Amino acid sequence: MSASLVAAAARQRATRRTARVACAADRPHAPAERRAIRRALRAWFIRHARDLPWRRTREPYRVWLSEVMLQQTQVRTVVPYYERFLAAFPSAEVLAEAPEERVLKLWEGLGYYSRARNLHRAAKQLVERHAGRFPTTADAWKALPGVGRYTAAAIASIVSGERTAVLDGNVKRVLARLCLVRARIDDKTTLDRLWELADELLDPALPGDFNQAMMELGARVCTPRRPDCDACPLARWCRARAAGEAERLPVRSARRVVPAVELLTAAVRFRGRWLLARRPATGLLAGLWGWPSVEGGDSDGAGAMEVSLLERFGVRARLGAMLGTIEHVFTHRRWVLRVYEGRAGGAQRKTPSDADWCWVTSNEMQALPLARADQKVWKLVRERPGT
Repeated sequence: MSASLVAAAARQRATRRTARVACAADRPHAPAERRAIRRALRAWFIRHARDLPWRRTREPYRVWLSEVMLQQTQVRTVVPYYERFLAAFPSAEVLAEAPEERVLKLWEGLGYYSRARNLHRAAKQLVERHAGRFPTTADAWKALPGVGRYTAAAIASIVSGERTAVLDGNVKRVLARLCLVRARIDDKTTLDRLWELADELLDPALPGDFNQAMMELGARVCTPRRPDCDACPLARWCRARAAGEAERLPVRSARRVVPAVELLTAAVRFRGRWLLARRPATGLLAGLWGWPSVEGGDSDGAGAMEVSLLERFGVRARLGAMLGTIEHVFTHRRWVLRVYEGRAGGAQRKTPSDADWCWVTSNEMQALPLARADQKVWKLVRERPGT
């Protein structure tokens, strides 16, 4: 057979294979394939699972804490926070009795502080309404503050062996490639379909291990960029790989432009103490302490900040030249902080325990929960000669 005929035959086979894959797109695998996928994933997980502190236990409190901390946060970031938090609050009862400020301080730097406040509220509910007894089903877990469908499913499958699938970012990516889901995965219809696919693929005998294995596979092998298909235990059944689309999937909507918010921020000192303000109990960074700030750009300057200090705190301050500019990016917004340092001509004495603003020494500041943006401001201030 001539080389041209061989090439033509190869192209025909490839076309037929692509057509078969296209027909199977967005559909569950056959029952025999699903069983094989579960076995392959289980064997891979036994060999390659990372030794993480929350995987050494099925104690509800510890699994719950880990799942909350892992929301939108990488494993390597979570581990030290998890261990410090457990050392301070080894049980739901201890956590429930702790002051919120102490809880936020232990969460400082981990971000998404509503997680910490909801965890604290949920611990109080468990102790006050349920005598410290933990839920045993995903539906019951969802009744607690801050526990959504994914978190509830993860906890219930790991702790209680409930047959309920999970769908986090890693699992979405694995399923989109494995089942060749070409639709945008952030579309509600697609999300509903991914939940169905996850439920159909779930190992009914070992749901907790299966869910953890899927998340592990997405985090370590089926990564967002340059997935290691050669090392993937599911490559044989992966439709995106067969179609040559693994790196293109999953498809997401175009990223929205994150709006910038300009803030004038003041680091005001009086007799060796610094002026801090507590943020409102609701909203972004609720309950955290920070430097006094007011929205405004360059045109407002230090004068606008001085007026704000007088109106809000009764503090007459003289601000000097701008120390510098700090940027901090949240999920849906970006802060641009223009930082000024100054001195107050007089100050009313207030302490953190009795007010929403206070004067603190550098050492006292270390005990207060500050957001990452405010820590950046403090670093800028400390680097100024003579501070």
